[in-house]
Amino acid sequence: MLRFVLSALTAIIISSSFVAQAKMYKWADENGQIHFGDKIPPKYVVKEHVELNEQGVIIRRQDAAKTPAQKAEARRLRKVLAEKALIEKKAKQRDRVLLDTYTTERDLFVARDARLDAVGAQIRLASSIIEDSKNKLETMEKQVVFIETSNRQVPADLYRRIRNGKQQVAVQTRVMKNHKRRRDNISTQFNDYIERFRTLKAEQKARREQLARERHEF
Repeated sequence: MLRFVLSALTAIIISSSFVAQAKMYKWADENGQIHFGDKIPPKYVVKEHVELNEQGVIIRRQDAAKTPAQKAEARRLRKVLAEKALIEKKAKQRDRVLLDTYTTERDLFVARDARLDAVGAQIRLASSIIEDSKNKLETMEKQVVFIETSNRQVPADLYRRIRNGKQQVAVQTRVMKNHKRRRDNISTQFNDYIERFRTLKAEQKARREQLARERHEF
């Protein structure tokens, strides 16, 4: 009798174990008809389906496999989101540096003017070199004309100095243009800094006032 009871209990435990381990799936065919079964037909494995427990509760959901186009779009979206997050992170870093570096708007104006003065000095230097080189070129070119009208041979060194002078003018002209671009960029950059600094300071003031009101209410 005891052996029979033990055998029966063992059978029940094994049976229960199989039931607990049994899986039930739910999927839809190409016509939208819902199906249930302990196995999914191979052609529906890559499509959307769910796994149910013995109470019919969803315990796992499997989305349909993405097409190459969908995968490419997902990668694009991830890239866009990552770039957006990076931009936001850099913006927060700039705000923090701006507030840590400058105390008042006047500090920004002073820093801007100092940089503009430095670039302005470089522009004036380049302009002076250009003007001096052009004057020398004009003198040398007059010498060439005078020598030629005198039916004499123009020295090769004079032509060389003229070429060097023209090259100097070209180089300093490029240098001056670069300095002017830097000057314009500095002006634009600091105008943006000043505007952002005002916004950040206004936000700080608003937060302080809000905290003061909350403390007063308590």
